[in-house]
Amino acid sequence: MQRIFITGANRGLGLELTRQYLKRGAHVLAASRQPDAARELQALRRQYAERLTLITLDVTDDASIAAAAQAAAQAVDGLDVLVNNAGVYQPGGKGQPLGQLSAAAAVETFRINAVGPLLVSQALLPLLRAGGKARIVSISSGLGSLTWKASGDPYHYSASKAALNMYMRSLAAEVGHQGILSVVVDPGWMRTGMGGDHATQEPADSARGIIRLAEQLHAEENGSFVTWQNQPVPW
Repeated sequence: MQRIFITGANRGLGLELTRQYLKRGAHVLAASRQPDAARELQALRRQYAERLTLITLDVTDDASIAAAAQAAAQAVDGLDVLVNNAGVYQPGGKGQPLGQLSAAAAVETFRINAVGPLLVSQALLPLLRAGGKARIVSISSGLGSLTWKASGDPYHYSASKAALNMYMRSLAAEVGHQGILSVVVDPGWMRTGMGGDHATQEPADSARGIIRLAEQLHAEENGSFVTWQNQPVPW
């Protein structure tokens, strides 16, 4: 039975990944800031009580990360896949166009989108090492590609995803020697709370592609930046 840890599992892509992994027979550790208030996760727990563990996690809080890692270690003896999915587009849901940019919004975005995934990965490394051939899949964005970036706003989101890419490429260079593969994935423009109603694809499609990608990763792909269809994305 695969053991999967997913951050930001209460909605959007994270929730869809949780559903699909459960349907595939995996034990899912679904992390979110307020799991008790996550109605869809609670419904899934009633359906998959033995294979769904809900974990409280705020990726910006060191103590919360440590407590989540401890809770994970009590639930499973190893992890096969970590999906760093938790993220934010605009802090507080408000836009930050040029002329209204603030340091506080930049710091918050970076803590959630870049620093948080790195620290969560660090905290879960003992379980990932115990998993054997474990994978770390971090959800990035095409907006984090310096080559593809052709717009101004969103400044903080784009920069934070570029920072995430560098963090995870650095991590890949180190943990690859321990048998753990780390990649960053552009999930596409999805119809979620973040992507909006005009997005071009369903999160279910991205989730299927990401699960397939994680299963088929080879050592030579460690540290890569790819789409959910496993096509290379320029840095």
